[in-house]
Amino acid sequence: MSTTLAARPVVTEAQKQNFKEEGFFMLERCVPEEHLQLMRDKCQGFIDRADAEMTAQGVQRSGLNAKGKRYFVHNCYKKEPELGGFVFSELMAEICRATIGSEANLFWDQYVVKGADKDSAFSWHQDSGYVHIDCPMYVTCWVTLDDVTLENGTVYLLPYSEVGIRSVVNHIYDPASNDMVGYFGKNPGQPVTLPAGSIAVFSSYVFHRSGPNLTHKMRRVYLPQYASTVILDQKGNQKGQAVPFLRNGEIVPESMRREAAI
Repeated sequence: MSTTLAARPVVTEAQKQNFKEEGFFMLERCVPEEHLQLMRDKCQGFIDRADAEMTAQGVQRSGLNAKGKRYFVHNCYKKEPELGGFVFSELMAEICRATIGSEANLFWDQYVVKGADKDSAFSWHQDSGYVHIDCPMYVTCWVTLDDVTLENGTVYLLPYSEVGIRSVVNHIYDPASNDMVGYFGKNPGQPVTLPAGSIAVFSSYVFHRSGPNLTHKMRRVYLPQYASTVILDQKGNQKGQAVPFLRNGEIVPESMRREAAI
């Protein structure tokens, strides 16, 4: 599939306003083809390693991973630094400037992959709900490595105006799925249907869920997250990564990022 690029990545004023008012916006077919292929290639390597680990342990499920059904693999940039070509690109810098401002660190990155399975849905949650109740807002970039549809388990978002919440709420652990659940209402949310090479940009305070993958193909997403400050856990220790990306709106040198990522 060919990805059409604009001369320079731009987040419009309307999109910036929608992020403030509703917590999200979409960028369609914005990812360069070479970055899209790179993320796909690295994704398969992580799936293979996760399967091998579960096989060695004699289990079908480990944490949020379920063999052949869904995969959550994190700290991918640290394990595969080549991903930095996308993670610290001008496109991602433009998104950060439009959402969290002129200071940005890579806080977290992971692959989220769904296999063909009717039980591969993921529960309503806020990304900050997986950190703690006082977690500051950060931005999630949900990068589609495949076309995402209702049939293959796309994400659903709850706009701020519909749920009436703009802060973190307490989440409840579900032992059956290992999910953290933060919303139990009846609003189904707004489905995200985008072609491969697109990005759904949303606040870590936005409630979202995803449906099951009812197709016969994997649904792959790469998900870098950026914060304007170092994220701490409730004991004051650093949570996740804190790889410098933007300082005063400018992309920092690669040497500075590599040193922080070690």
